[in-house]
Amino acid sequence: MWNIRKTDRSSVPSDEHKSLPLVEQRLVDPGEAGAFAQRDAKTELKVELHQRLLDLINLSALDQMSHEQIEAEVGDIVSEELAKQNHALNQSERKQLVADVLDELLGLGPLEPLLKDPTIADILVNGHNQVFVERFGILEPTPVRFKDEKHLLRIIQKIVSAVGRRIDESSPMVDARLADGSRVNAVVPPLAIDGCVLSIRKFARVPIGMERLVELASITPSMGQVLEAIVASRRNVLISGGTGSGKTTLLNAMSAFIDDRERIVTIEDSAELQLQQRHVVRLETRPANTEGKGEVAQRDLVRNALRMRPDRIILGEVRAGEAFDMLQAMNTGHDGSMTTVHANTPRDALTRVEQMIGMSGIDIPARYARSQISSAIQVVIQVSRMNDGRRKVVSISEITGMEGEVVTMQEIYHFRLAGLSADGQVQGRFQATGIRPRFLDQVAAHGLSLPADLFRPDAQQET
Repeated sequence: MWNIRKTDRSSVPSDEHKSLPLVEQRLVDPGEAGAFAQRDAKTELKVELHQRLLDLINLSALDQMSHEQIEAEVGDIVSEELAKQNHALNQSERKQLVADVLDELLGLGPLEPLLKDPTIADILVNGHNQVFVERFGILEPTPVRFKDEKHLLRIIQKIVSAVGRRIDESSPMVDARLADGSRVNAVVPPLAIDGCVLSIRKFARVPIGMERLVELASITPSMGQVLEAIVASRRNVLISGGTGSGKTTLLNAMSAFIDDRERIVTIEDSAELQLQQRHVVRLETRPANTEGKGEVAQRDLVRNALRMRPDRIILGEVRAGEAFDMLQAMNTGHDGSMTTVHANTPRDALTRVEQMIGMSGIDIPARYARSQISSAIQVVIQVSRMNDGRRKVVSISEITGMEGEVVTMQEIYHFRLAGLSADGQVQGRFQATGIRPRFLDQVAAHGLSLPADLFRPDAQQET
């Protein structure tokens, strides 16, 4: 068995000890002990044991050991330390304490149980003593607590340093991601007045596919068929919706219909797309360094992607001038590209894209910008988060061209809201508008067919 204990603490130079990850001389000043007297005793003990382990073990040996070996070694050390401090714990409590200490040592401390819970979609930390989660679309408090702000800050720094980013007083905001692609945003003082704020948008370990969206009543089977045909026939797609409405989830689900022989380039601020094809190139932006240099923006990556021989470009979200470059890519042979935008309606989505073209620094008339939009984007999909927390595709619209200076659209499917049930569930139905989309010719050209019944207005589904 590996031995993770340091053989001789006196042989370790003091400077090396200070450079060990996560090491702090003390978490709590002795004079402040009274302020923590009413804190959770188990949390206090867990963090103290973690600090003690950092002094006792050889961190470099951990990379060469399995989780079972580490657990056995750490269990022995924890038992010894508990015996020294006369802590009387039964076997179950001791096992749980070892698991908690391992979470502190190898994972994200108190957040680990929440990250392992498949029913939780969002983890929201508002300071060290207040943690909320979103479960099934509803926010609820949790008993999870951090020992203090230093404890929470250390976990945040562990997350952001893993992806080569930093957070401190000089750079108090950061976007990052976990190893599984979950999206992370953190804000620390002085911007966060009441303590560090951490938001984690979890992603399913198994990507949510179109069948699962049908099960969740986010779409109907008919809409799923149409979305599959849109992707397979290489229509350019803009997915619109508010924060947390499920834009990226839908983008992931639709990407499953891309042919495995195509080369896909994805561009994101924080890599979170879960494409299953074998020929995927993932690019991620980079923030500026401490000197304000070295930033690589989405626009730079879009331009570079054009030189990488992509069949399709998938841009996680357009926020600024990269919208112009994305439209250019869609108009120059990269059919079937997709992106998302924050907007409340399909019409608002086009307006936002037009505004972002103006942010590119290129002075072009509004009519020309709208012409670019109408020729580049063929389908706009609107997703929404309902009052009961469920996400739904509330509109699928096709851009048909321009009339004068106005981009024209026709809606193919929409969700008609009927009200709320007695238990607060949203009631309504998905309905076809009766309009046959113009892209059916392109669908047929790719050897696909969509039954005419899919677009009958009496073909509706309650939800």
